[in-house]
Amino acid sequence: MNTKNSGYQSHPFSRSLSRRLVVTAGLLFIGGVSIGWLHYLHRSAIPLRHVPGSSAWWQHAVVAAVAVAILGTIWLARRSGRIHGPVLLAPVGRRAGLRISLLYRQASWQPVSVCRALLGTLLLILFMFGIFRAGFQITSALDPNNTVNAWGGPTYIGGMACHYLDIFVVMAGCAWLLHLLMPHSGPAADSSSSPRESVAATAPASRP
Repeated sequence: MNTKNSGYQSHPFSRSLSRRLVVTAGLLFIGGVSIGWLHYLHRSAIPLRHVPGSSAWWQHAVVAAVAVAILGTIWLARRSGRIHGPVLLAPVGRRAGLRISLLYRQASWQPVSVCRALLGTLLLILFMFGIFRAGFQITSALDPNNTVNAWGGPTYIGGMACHYLDIFVVMAGCAWLLHLLMPHSGPAADSSSSPRESVAATAPASRP
């Protein structure tokens, strides 16, 4: 029995997650739920009429096909061994945290990396908005006026399905673009060293 491999497999899953990113994602989701609840509490007492065709189910059939293609690509990549670990949690993993840190560290001493950092910031904001929007939809959609003419409406379940489908596709696209855009953190990200030590190991040595 290979003790090295067995030790790697028994590595706690929680250690592969970035505490900072997990907390940030949790706060964004809870903030969305809270603001959505406030939106529901201040709902209008005058019901809106349903407008035929506003549910946009045909358009979301195309979005659903895109989502299936994304999930199929992930499934094939996992079977071929090109992807390891839970893909859906990769954006809040330690490697993602190290790559984000390295993206902005390089921008401080590499002028060429400034544009890449700006583009990465826009993608990160859009990705984080998706987390916030997912929480906001849960409670704000309790207002019938919020879903009567919404995508997937007029029902709560239909509105949730379409909005979460859109959020998934947008966030998946942002995550893929960020994966291509951000610098790789190197093997230090998979070691037992701290994130600060890992990032420092990938930074260039200072001149005397």
